[in-house]
Amino acid sequence: MSINKKIGKRILALRKIQNLSQEALAHRANVDRTYITGVETGKRNVTVRVLERIIHALESNFGTFFNDKVFLDEK
Repeated sequence: MSINKKIGKRILALRKIQNLSQEALAHRANVDRTYITGVETGKRNVTVRVLERIIHALESNFGTFFNDKVFLDEK
């Protein structure tokens, strides 16, 4: 699985846990909803700066975000 897909899968999972819509997350992260859609589907490259805003909007941090089986499993 590509890194873009892994990041998107993790964002989607955290967004669902918090019961946030894409629109609500986009508003919190100051990006367009279509940007969130593109990132979650792995079709859009996300910059580190925007990823930081999304992670913060999900009330998380880089360490917690990347410390997940989606990134740790290489199978």
